[in-house]
Amino acid sequence: RVTLLELMLSKVSEKSCVSSEEMGVLVRHAAFLAGCFQEQCGAVLRVTAAADADREEALVTIRLLDVLCEMTSSSGQLEDLQALPGLLEAAIDTLRLTHLAGKQAVNVFTATQAVTGQEEVSHPAVGFKSHLIRLIGNLCYKNKENQDKV
Repeated sequence: RVTLLELMLSKVSEKSCVSSEEMGVLVRHAAFLAGCFQEQCGAVLRVTAAADADREEALVTIRLLDVLCEMTSSSGQLEDLQALPGLLEAAIDTLRLTHLAGKQAVNVFTATQAVTGQEEVSHPAVGFKSHLIRLIGNLCYKNKENQDKV
């Protein structure tokens, strides 16, 4: 799943012209990926525990977020994703929970000034909060309804 999401990320990130057929496929997949992210966004919070049992699910969720950030950076998919019910709320709730998790203990969600050790620097969840903020910002871009929700 991670490899498929990375392939999708590279396709969405391409600056070359995307055909209308490919754009239609990406828009249909965007709704599916947003739904998957909404269902699995809590998996990243479980990486704060010592056990790495849910690490793969967390990595999938992180890649889903990366793909959604790229898709919302493109004006072709932005309006469709902005209209999806629950995506903005899920991103905001996850941001709140990751911020709280970082305050409760020193972990990957702790502010970088307070983190000690090199293991957190290479952790796949590093930058997760900034990507959530990027997604929230993209979903609010030129969308008064979403801006009012935030």
